[in-house]
Amino acid sequence: MPELPEVEVVRRGLESHVVGRTIDSVVFSGTRVARRHLPGPADLADRLTGLLIYAARRRGKYLWLELHPSTPAGAGQPAGALLIHLGMSGQLLVADPDGPVIRHEHARFSFTDDGPGLRFIDQRTFGGMAWSDLTDDGIPQTIFHIAPDPFEEVFDEAAVVRRLRTRDSAIKRGLLDQTLVSGIGNIYADEALWRAQVHGERLSSSLTKPTLARVLGHARDVMAAALEQGGTSFDALYVNVNGQSGYFDRSLQAYGQEGRPCQRCGALIRREHFMNRSSFSCPRCQPRPRVRRAS
Repeated sequence: MPELPEVEVVRRGLESHVVGRTIDSVVFSGTRVARRHLPGPADLADRLTGLLIYAARRRGKYLWLELHPSTPAGAGQPAGALLIHLGMSGQLLVADPDGPVIRHEHARFSFTDDGPGLRFIDQRTFGGMAWSDLTDDGIPQTIFHIAPDPFEEVFDEAAVVRRLRTRDSAIKRGLLDQTLVSGIGNIYADEALWRAQVHGERLSSSLTKPTLARVLGHARDVMAAALEQGGTSFDALYVNVNGQSGYFDRSLQAYGQEGRPCQRCGALIRREHFMNRSSFSCPRCQPRPRVRRAS
């Protein structure tokens, strides 16, 4: 599933290709892509038609297009937002508006300037689009419960550390909790914990504030490094708007490295199960926490 760096790469592509353009028409194939928009795809298409794409924004793994009326009278007054979730395999691709249907295409946008169109492709159909009103802070109301991510100005690292210190649960569970800090997924959680030399099952409450801050700092740094390389790509299911894949998978130190030597100490990276997913760590650099046994 695309994580923060991958979604940010897509957001930047949208910013370059569709911001400042007015939607001429939207065609949805079937109902699944708009299933989160309860009035249905026809209503969503009607709402979007004629609106100006004012900005492409992101919080964590969520992406949205801020929409304004295209008339001078509506300038500066947001009409709402098109909230986009890429799911497991969602792709937004810039393409010829009159070109043939692309395999797994679920939505097609054309614009009044007759420039390139935009397609939403989703092989596994877990992604989707929906209309959302905006809060006074400019966040879609439907995701207002999602916490700021480490790249936002409003992100309060000290507050997140304080909340983690109160939790008698695994630190990795806290990193994956999108209501605590958004954008960190399984890949970058494992990479941050490897860098901090902390096992993901260590209780947050057992870690010092400096250690927790170090983990969060590494999460931000590893996602920034991935962003510079266009995100992480293991197959053709993640691409940016130009159809290009990311290459940060070549720089991963822990995730997906089972059986390979740790680049810090040489021990073989292990794979374990955690929260119904795979978790990777170094048995020497990241020792498992001791299990308390009843006397």
